[in-house]
Amino acid sequence: MLVVDDQRRNRRMEVLLLLAVSLGASAVYAVVRLAARLTAPGGLAQQTATLNASQAPGRPWLDLTYQLLGVFFGVVPALFAVHLLHRDPGDARAMLGLDRRRPGFDLATGAGLAALIGLPGLGFYVVARAMGLNANVVPAALPDHWWAVPVLILAALQNSVLEEVVVVGYLFERLKQLGYRATTVVLTSAVLRGAYHFYQGIGAFVGNVIMGAVFGLFYLRFKRVLPLIVAHALLDIVAFVGYALLKDRLTFLR
Repeated sequence: MLVVDDQRRNRRMEVLLLLAVSLGASAVYAVVRLAARLTAPGGLAQQTATLNASQAPGRPWLDLTYQLLGVFFGVVPALFAVHLLHRDPGDARAMLGLDRRRPGFDLATGAGLAALIGLPGLGFYVVARAMGLNANVVPAALPDHWWAVPVLILAALQNSVLEEVVVVGYLFERLKQLGYRATTVVLTSAVLRGAYHFYQGIGAFVGNVIMGAVFGLFYLRFKRVLPLIVAHALLDIVAFVGYALLKDRLTFLR
């Protein structure tokens, strides 16, 4: 019994520490940023949330270096999560569905999930902006250099791997091992996903909770993270690259 209690305590602490150095910390900062936006002159509707901004304006090679370092270190918590699951209980890639056993299924269902989430999500954003529940989101603000589009694609891949591996795969498996019910696990994952998007506004929180619930239920059914990574990557690539290429024509999103 003592061994079992120690194992549960260690796993619980592991979850808290991993989230504290990754998306849990992002959620805390996002809540603080939301409070700052809500109390700023003009309120939330007059604020802008910029993603993928330049890190060294006027110095393109230094900017590129910062961007690539951000992508590399941004994906490390996901790799660490896989490492932790590989140590306990083992064979993490097969457990999470990160193997190559079903490439056709992963790509097809990932594309389907992206379509299911993408168009309604865009409509939800427009409505939230009209209601003053969301800041103006600028998905890409990189300078016009040859590396801008490749970096945006890498950023999309990094976001998708980090979020789906940590918030779905890792968290679902660890909370299940800790004895939590499936409903509690899905809700916890979905609320966490919404929380670290709070910096964009209340509408972003609600929209991402819904997305998190859909992704969580999918994972419960199929036990594969790769389709979720594919779906998330497609959504972000379309948002980042599409905005960068068409921003002058997307006035209805502002």
